[in-house]
Amino acid sequence: MSEFYEIEPSIENYWRSIILFGRNVASYKFALAKSLYELKLNHHTIITLDELALPFSQNICQHLKLVDKQTTSNSSKFLDFCRAYNVNEISHDTLIAKTVQYGFTNVIDAFHNVHGKEIPKKFFVDARKTHQGIILTDELFELFNSLNTQDLIHETESRWRLVETAWDMNLPKHLVQIQHDETGILVAENKLRRMNVTSAKSVLNGYQKGKCFYCFKPIHLESNFENSAEVDHFFPHKLRDCDSQKPINGVANLVLACNTCNRGYQGKFDRLPSLKLLKRLYKRNEYLITSHHPLRETLIGQTGFHSSSRKDFLQNAYDCATLILGSHQKWEPSAQGSDLF
Repeated sequence: MSEFYEIEPSIENYWRSIILFGRNVASYKFALAKSLYELKLNHHTIITLDELALPFSQNICQHLKLVDKQTTSNSSKFLDFCRAYNVNEISHDTLIAKTVQYGFTNVIDAFHNVHGKEIPKKFFVDARKTHQGIILTDELFELFNSLNTQDLIHETESRWRLVETAWDMNLPKHLVQIQHDETGILVAENKLRRMNVTSAKSVLNGYQKGKCFYCFKPIHLESNFENSAEVDHFFPHKLRDCDSQKPINGVANLVLACNTCNRGYQGKFDRLPSLKLLKRLYKRNEYLITSHHPLRETLIGQTGFHSSSRKDFLQNAYDCATLILGSHQKWEPSAQGSDLF
Protein backbone atom coordinates (compact mmCIF):
# COMPACT_ATOMS: atom_id res chain seq x y z
CA MET A 1 0.00 0.00 0.00
CA SER A 2 3.01 2.33 -0.07
CA GLU A 3 1.86 3.95 -3.32
CA PHE A 4 -1.12 5.48 -1.47
CA TYR A 5 1.09 8.25 -0.14
CA GLU A 6 3.88 8.14 -2.70
CA ILE A 7 3.90 11.94 -3.01
CA GLU A 8 6.45 14.70 -3.40
CA PRO A 9 8.03 15.42 0.01
CA SER A 10 7.15 18.76 1.56
CA ILE A 11 7.63 20.42 4.93
CA GLU A 12 3.95 19.86 5.74
CA ASN A 13 4.15 16.17 4.87
CA TYR A 14 7.27 15.61 6.98
CA TRP A 15 5.44 17.21 9.90
CA ARG A 16 2.39 15.04 9.28
CA SER A 17 4.54 11.92 9.17
CA ILE A 18 5.70 12.68 12.73
CA ILE A 19 2.19 13.31 14.01
CA LEU A 20 0.53 10.43 12.15
CA PHE A 21 3.17 7.71 12.05
CA GLY A 22 5.51 8.30 14.98
CA ARG A 23 5.32 5.79 17.82
CA ASN A 24 2.65 6.41 20.43
CA VAL A 25 3.76 5.21 23.86
CA ALA A 26 3.07 8.59 25.49
CA SER A 27 1.38 11.82 24.47
CA TYR A 28 4.53 13.94 24.90
CA LYS A 29 5.09 14.11 21.13
CA PHE A 30 1.81 15.93 20.65
CA ALA A 31 2.50 18.29 23.55
CA LEU A 32 5.92 19.13 22.09
CA ALA A 33 4.44 19.68 18.62
CA LYS A 34 1.89 22.15 19.94
CA SER A 35 4.54 23.83 22.09
CA LEU A 36 6.77 24.41 19.06
CA TYR A 37 3.95 26.28 17.39
CA GLU A 38 3.36 28.43 20.48
CA LEU A 39 7.07 29.21 20.90
CA LYS A 40 7.50 30.06 17.23
CA LEU A 41 5.26 33.07 17.81
CA ASN A 42 8.01 34.62 19.96
CA HIS A 43 10.37 34.62 16.94
CA HIS A 44 13.24 33.31 19.07
CA THR A 45 15.53 30.64 17.66
CA ILE A 46 17.13 29.32 20.85
CA ILE A 47 14.60 27.91 23.32
CA THR A 48 15.82 26.88 26.76
CA LEU A 49 14.23 23.95 28.56
CA ASP A 50 12.78 26.39 31.09
CA GLU A 51 11.03 28.23 28.25
CA LEU A 52 9.92 25.00 26.59
CA ALA A 53 8.61 23.63 29.89
CA LEU A 54 5.92 26.30 30.14
CA PRO A 55 3.75 25.43 27.10
CA PHE A 56 4.75 21.76 27.23
CA SER A 57 3.54 21.24 30.78
CA GLN A 58 0.39 23.28 30.21
CA ASN A 59 -0.56 21.18 27.19
CA ILE A 60 -0.08 17.99 29.21
CA CYS A 61 -1.98 19.35 32.20
CA GLN A 62 -4.91 20.38 30.04
CA HIS A 63 -5.18 16.93 28.48
CA LEU A 64 -4.89 15.21 31.85
CA LYS A 65 -8.11 16.99 32.76
CA LEU A 66 -9.74 15.34 29.74
CA VAL A 67 -8.14 11.90 30.01
CA ASP A 68 -5.95 10.86 32.92
CA LYS A 69 -4.12 8.17 30.93
CA GLN A 70 -1.43 9.88 28.83
CA THR A 71 1.03 7.00 28.47
CA THR A 72 1.02 3.25 27.99
CA SER A 73 3.33 2.75 30.99
CA ASN A 74 1.93 2.10 34.44
CA SER A 75 3.63 5.07 36.09
CA SER A 76 5.28 8.40 35.28
CA LYS A 77 6.92 10.82 37.72
CA PHE A 78 6.37 13.68 35.30
CA LEU A 79 2.65 12.98 34.88
CA ASP A 80 2.29 12.65 38.66
CA PHE A 81 3.70 16.16 39.06
CA CYS A 82 1.29 17.45 36.41
CA ARG A 83 -1.60 15.82 38.24
CA ALA A 84 -0.42 17.37 41.48
CA TYR A 85 -0.36 20.78 39.83
CA ASN A 86 -3.89 20.31 38.51
CA VAL A 87 -5.20 19.86 42.07
CA ASN A 88 -3.06 22.71 43.48
CA GLU A 89 -0.71 20.45 45.42
CA ILE A 90 2.43 22.00 43.89
CA SER A 91 3.22 25.48 42.63
CA HIS A 92 3.69 26.55 39.03
CA ASP A 93 7.42 27.07 39.63
CA THR A 94 7.71 23.52 40.95
CA LEU A 95 5.85 22.19 37.91
CA ILE A 96 8.27 23.95 35.55
CA ALA A 97 11.28 22.65 37.48
CA LYS A 98 9.96 19.08 37.45
CA THR A 99 9.10 19.35 33.76
CA VAL A 100 12.69 20.34 32.98
CA GLN A 101 13.91 17.44 35.13
CA TYR A 102 11.56 14.69 33.92
CA GLY A 103 9.44 15.86 30.97
CA PHE A 104 11.94 15.80 28.11
CA THR A 105 13.81 12.58 28.84
CA ASN A 106 12.84 10.84 25.59
CA VAL A 107 10.61 13.12 23.54
CA ILE A 108 13.32 15.47 22.23
CA ASP A 109 15.45 12.53 21.08
CA ALA A 110 12.54 10.64 19.51
CA PHE A 111 10.48 13.46 18.01
CA HIS A 112 11.85 13.18 14.45
CA ASN A 113 11.88 9.36 14.39
CA VAL A 114 9.36 7.75 12.06
CA HIS A 115 9.37 4.00 11.44
CA GLY A 116 12.71 3.61 13.20
CA LYS A 117 14.70 6.33 11.47
CA GLU A 118 14.91 10.10 11.46
CA ILE A 119 13.13 12.11 8.78
CA PRO A 120 15.35 14.22 6.45
CA LYS A 121 13.97 17.56 7.66
CA LYS A 122 14.29 18.69 11.29
CA PHE A 123 12.07 21.23 13.02
CA PHE A 124 14.53 21.75 15.86
CA VAL A 125 18.04 20.74 16.86
CA ASP A 126 18.79 19.18 20.23
CA ALA A 127 21.07 21.70 21.94
CA ARG A 128 20.70 20.59 25.54
CA LYS A 129 24.45 20.12 25.97
CA THR A 130 25.42 23.49 24.48
CA HIS A 131 22.45 25.79 25.14
CA GLN A 132 20.38 23.88 27.74
CA GLY A 133 17.56 23.65 25.25
CA ILE A 134 16.69 23.33 21.57
CA ILE A 135 17.31 25.46 18.47
CA LEU A 136 14.37 26.02 16.13
CA THR A 137 15.21 25.49 12.45
CA ASP A 138 14.25 27.37 9.30
CA GLU A 139 11.96 24.44 8.46
CA LEU A 140 9.84 25.14 11.53
CA PHE A 141 9.40 28.81 10.66
CA GLU A 142 8.62 27.88 7.06
CA LEU A 143 6.06 25.34 8.23
CA PHE A 144 4.22 27.69 10.55
CA ASN A 145 4.26 30.57 8.09
CA SER A 146 2.24 28.52 5.62
CA LEU A 147 -1.44 29.17 4.95
CA ASN A 148 -2.66 25.94 6.54
CA THR A 149 -0.90 26.34 9.89
CA GLN A 150 -4.11 26.12 11.89
CA ASP A 151 -5.10 22.94 10.02
CA LEU A 152 -1.85 21.30 11.12
CA ILE A 153 -2.48 22.25 14.74
CA HIS A 154 -6.05 20.95 14.57
CA GLU A 155 -4.74 17.68 13.10
CA THR A 156 -2.23 17.36 15.94
CA GLU A 157 -4.90 17.92 18.56
CA SER A 158 -7.27 15.43 16.91
CA ARG A 159 -4.60 12.77 16.67
CA TRP A 160 -3.87 13.30 20.37
CA ARG A 161 -7.56 12.91 21.23
CA LEU A 162 -7.81 9.65 19.28
CA VAL A 163 -4.74 8.17 20.95
CA GLU A 164 -5.71 9.12 24.50
CA THR A 165 -9.28 7.93 23.93
CA ALA A 166 -8.01 4.52 22.82
CA TRP A 167 -5.90 4.32 26.00
CA ASP A 168 -8.66 5.63 28.24
CA MET A 169 -11.37 3.20 27.16
CA ASN A 170 -9.10 0.43 28.42
CA LEU A 171 -11.08 -2.33 26.80
CA PRO A 172 -10.23 -4.74 23.96
CA LYS A 173 -9.84 -2.54 20.90
CA HIS A 174 -12.22 -4.60 18.79
CA LEU A 175 -15.05 -3.60 21.15
CA VAL A 176 -14.54 0.10 20.48
CA GLN A 177 -16.28 1.65 17.49
CA ILE A 178 -15.76 5.21 16.26
CA GLN A 179 -18.46 6.76 14.13
CA HIS A 180 -19.60 10.11 12.79
CA ASP A 181 -22.53 11.56 14.71
CA GLU A 182 -23.71 13.91 11.91
CA THR A 183 -22.66 17.03 13.86
CA GLY A 184 -19.05 16.90 12.68
CA ILE A 185 -17.76 14.98 15.71
CA LEU A 186 -16.39 11.44 15.89
CA VAL A 187 -17.89 9.43 18.74
CA ALA A 188 -16.20 6.42 20.35
CA GLU A 189 -18.55 3.90 21.86
CA ASN A 190 -18.81 0.38 23.19
CA LYS A 191 -21.46 -1.41 25.20
CA LEU A 192 -20.43 0.42 28.35
CA ARG A 193 -19.38 3.91 27.32
CA ARG A 194 -19.88 6.62 24.73
CA MET A 195 -17.41 9.49 24.34
CA ASN A 196 -17.25 12.50 22.06
CA VAL A 197 -13.71 12.36 20.70
CA THR A 198 -12.74 14.99 18.15
CA SER A 199 -13.51 16.72 14.88
CA ALA A 200 -13.93 14.34 11.96
CA LYS A 201 -12.44 16.94 9.64
CA SER A 202 -9.18 17.18 11.58
CA VAL A 203 -8.77 13.41 11.71
CA LEU A 204 -9.35 12.86 7.99
CA ASN A 205 -7.44 15.87 6.71
CA GLY A 206 -3.95 14.66 7.60
CA TYR A 207 -4.24 11.64 5.35
CA GLN A 208 -5.68 13.65 2.48
CA LYS A 209 -2.89 16.23 2.80
CA GLY A 210 -5.33 19.13 2.73
CA LYS A 211 -6.90 18.03 -0.58
CA CYS A 212 -10.43 17.06 -1.61
CA PHE A 213 -10.76 13.27 -1.72
CA TYR A 214 -12.50 13.41 -5.10
CA CYS A 215 -10.89 16.17 -7.18
CA PHE A 216 -7.69 17.05 -5.21
CA LYS A 217 -8.63 20.71 -4.91
CA PRO A 218 -7.00 22.36 -1.83
CA ILE A 219 -9.34 22.46 1.17
CA HIS A 220 -9.14 23.96 4.67
CA LEU A 221 -10.71 23.00 7.97
CA GLU A 222 -12.25 26.36 8.85
CA SER A 223 -15.95 26.60 8.03
CA ASN A 224 -17.87 29.09 5.92
CA PHE A 225 -15.19 29.68 3.29
CA GLU A 226 -15.28 28.87 -0.41
CA ASN A 227 -12.68 26.11 0.00
CA SER A 228 -13.88 24.79 3.39
CA ALA A 229 -13.78 21.01 3.78
CA GLU A 230 -17.00 19.06 4.26
CA VAL A 231 -17.40 15.54 5.65
CA ASP A 232 -18.96 13.38 2.95
CA HIS A 233 -20.36 9.86 3.09
CA PHE A 234 -18.82 7.99 0.16
CA PHE A 235 -21.80 5.61 0.07
CA PRO A 236 -24.90 7.79 0.48
CA HIS A 237 -27.49 7.13 3.15
CA LYS A 238 -29.75 5.54 0.54
CA LEU A 239 -27.54 2.45 0.81
CA ARG A 240 -29.55 1.62 3.95
CA ASP A 241 -32.51 0.94 1.66
CA CYS A 242 -30.56 -2.10 0.52
CA ASP A 243 -28.94 -3.12 3.81
CA SER A 244 -29.77 -1.35 7.07
CA GLN A 245 -26.68 -2.88 8.72
CA LYS A 246 -24.15 -1.06 6.54
CA PRO A 247 -22.10 1.34 8.74
CA ILE A 248 -22.95 4.48 6.79
CA ASN A 249 -21.58 6.72 9.54
CA GLY A 250 -18.51 4.57 10.09
CA VAL A 251 -15.09 6.07 9.47
CA ALA A 252 -14.52 3.63 6.59
CA ASN A 253 -17.23 5.53 4.69
CA LEU A 254 -16.12 9.08 5.54
CA VAL A 255 -13.98 11.35 3.35
CA LEU A 256 -13.34 15.08 3.16
CA ALA A 257 -14.63 16.84 0.07
CA CYS A 258 -14.68 20.38 -1.24
CA ASN A 259 -18.14 21.93 -1.27
CA THR A 260 -18.19 21.89 -5.08
CA CYS A 261 -17.81 18.11 -5.20
CA ASN A 262 -20.09 17.54 -2.25
CA ARG A 263 -23.06 19.71 -3.18
CA GLY A 264 -22.12 22.17 -5.91
CA TYR A 265 -23.26 22.31 -9.51
CA GLN A 266 -22.93 18.75 -10.86
CA GLY A 267 -21.76 17.70 -7.39
CA LYS A 268 -22.06 14.25 -5.86
CA PHE A 269 -25.09 14.68 -3.58
CA ASP A 270 -26.68 11.18 -3.30
CA ARG A 271 -24.97 9.77 -6.37
CA LEU A 272 -22.61 6.82 -6.19
CA PRO A 273 -18.94 7.55 -7.01
CA SER A 274 -17.20 5.80 -9.88
CA LEU A 275 -15.31 2.52 -9.61
CA LYS A 276 -12.03 4.48 -9.77
CA LEU A 277 -13.05 6.38 -6.64
CA LEU A 278 -14.10 3.15 -4.92
CA LYS A 279 -10.55 1.85 -5.45
CA ARG A 280 -9.25 5.08 -3.94
CA LEU A 281 -11.42 4.57 -0.84
CA TYR A 282 -10.17 1.00 -0.46
CA LYS A 283 -6.55 2.19 -0.65
CA ARG A 284 -7.24 4.91 1.90
CA ASN A 285 -8.77 2.46 4.36
CA GLU A 286 -5.99 -0.09 3.86
CA TYR A 287 -3.38 2.56 4.47
CA LEU A 288 -4.98 3.58 7.75
CA ILE A 289 -5.04 -0.07 8.81
CA THR A 290 -1.46 -0.91 7.84
CA SER A 291 -0.12 2.28 9.44
CA HIS A 292 -1.55 1.10 12.81
CA HIS A 293 -3.56 4.29 13.18
CA PRO A 294 -5.86 4.47 16.26
CA LEU A 295 -8.75 3.96 13.84
CA ARG A 296 -7.28 0.63 12.70
CA GLU A 297 -9.46 -1.58 14.91
CA THR A 298 -12.59 0.38 14.08
CA LEU A 299 -11.95 0.01 10.34
CA ILE A 300 -11.30 -3.71 10.72
CA GLY A 301 -14.43 -4.10 12.82
CA GLN A 302 -16.54 -2.27 10.27
CA THR A 303 -15.19 -3.81 7.07
CA GLY A 304 -13.41 -7.12 7.78
CA PHE A 305 -10.37 -8.76 9.36
CA HIS A 306 -8.50 -9.54 6.11
CA SER A 307 -7.81 -7.28 3.13
CA SER A 308 -9.74 -9.66 0.89
CA SER A 309 -12.82 -9.53 3.13
CA ARG A 310 -12.57 -5.72 3.28
CA LYS A 311 -12.48 -5.60 -0.50
CA ASP A 312 -15.52 -7.89 -0.62
CA PHE A 313 -17.29 -5.64 1.89
CA LEU A 314 -16.83 -2.59 -0.33
CA GLN A 315 -17.72 -4.50 -3.50
CA ASN A 316 -20.89 -5.78 -1.87
CA ALA A 317 -21.84 -2.26 -0.75
CA TYR A 318 -21.10 -0.96 -4.24
CA ASP A 319 -23.22 -3.63 -5.91
CA CYS A 320 -26.01 -3.00 -3.45
CA ALA A 321 -25.89 0.77 -3.95
CA THR A 322 -25.84 0.32 -7.73
CA LEU A 323 -29.07 -1.67 -7.55
CA ILE A 324 -30.69 0.99 -5.38
CA LEU A 325 -29.36 4.10 -7.13
CA GLY A 326 -28.98 2.77 -10.67
CA SER A 327 -25.86 2.29 -12.77
CA HIS A 328 -26.46 5.61 -14.55
CA GLN A 329 -25.84 7.47 -11.30
CA LYS A 330 -22.08 6.85 -11.13
CA TRP A 331 -20.27 10.11 -10.47
CA GLU A 332 -16.71 11.39 -10.87
CA PRO A 333 -15.54 15.03 -10.98
CA SER A 334 -12.86 16.58 -13.15
CA ALA A 335 -9.45 16.60 -11.46
CA GLN A 336 -8.45 19.94 -9.96
CA GLY A 337 -4.93 18.82 -9.08
CA SER A 338 -2.52 15.92 -9.49
CA ASP A 339 -3.37 12.56 -7.97
CA LEU A 340 -2.03 12.37 -4.40
CA PHE A 341 -3.53 9.12 -3.11
